[in-house]
Amino acid sequence: MSILINKDTKVITQGITGKTGQFHTRMCRDYANGKEAFVAGVNPKKAGEDFEGIPIYANVSEAREATGATVSVIYVPPAGAAAAILEGVEAGLDLVICITEGIPVRDMLEVKSKMAAMNSKTLLLGPNCPGLITPDEIKIGIMPGHIHRRGKIGIVSRSGTLTYEAVAQVTELGLGQSSAVGIGGDPINGLKHLDVLKMFNEDPETEAVIMIGEIGGPDEVNAARWAKENMTKPVVGFIAGVTAPAGKRMGHAGALISGGEDTADAKLEIMEACGMKTTRNPSEMGKLLKSVL
Repeated sequence: MSILINKDTKVITQGITGKTGQFHTRMCRDYANGKEAFVAGVNPKKAGEDFEGIPIYANVSEAREATGATVSVIYVPPAGAAAAILEGVEAGLDLVICITEGIPVRDMLEVKSKMAAMNSKTLLLGPNCPGLITPDEIKIGIMPGHIHRRGKIGIVSRSGTLTYEAVAQVTELGLGQSSAVGIGGDPINGLKHLDVLKMFNEDPETEAVIMIGEIGGPDEVNAARWAKENMTKPVVGFIAGVTAPAGKRMGHAGALISGGEDTADAKLEIMEACGMKTTRNPSEMGKLLKSVL
């Protein structure tokens, strides 16, 4: 089992002809079942052409119609990325994954309000995220495939690089991952820690979860409080930004702390109170996980 994607998932790359889209589509296609998974690209100016054998369509609806794809991944520059997300939503995809960093907050507010008005069933991952992977089956995004191993540990993270750090530690311990999901660091995004925890809780092959957060916002606290009442599997946690002074903006747009419950200390305290084991040292995530299994 896995969450969100598996070896049978069919994927459209939006922005397949740009340098980033080309590079990562190639890397994803070369991983596990990628050759069967990546079935279409979208670029209105290059419809009818192909990228290394992958046909290019004018829009997502056409690509979906022609290939039966249910997921898209977006490598469109910030100015056009919100429109690309909405194109995927309007095509009725199951999941839209937006890798793009730097989308204006106002654009994302518009995306979220349109999705709500449409009562859209499309799930959005990101923006400003590394994507997600079900090891040995499919990867959609920018994570390095070689550090992943098939296993029983779910990973959900706001930080891209810390996702890879957790994955590498879990692989080194011989435990492997069921799925690893990077939800992205922007203030207005799609799936939250809570949504992904629920999926891992229901996945019979996930035995435990590593949840990685950052300073700023209520997401990790909401997830911890839900987990206390509902989660049937152990969750260990880490929050990046323990040493950040209050009111300081970090590298991620979402990580602006105002004090109160959104500091690293406060989040870690609440997570501990909700029954999660936490660490203040990112190099200890794997060991901490092993201690709860």
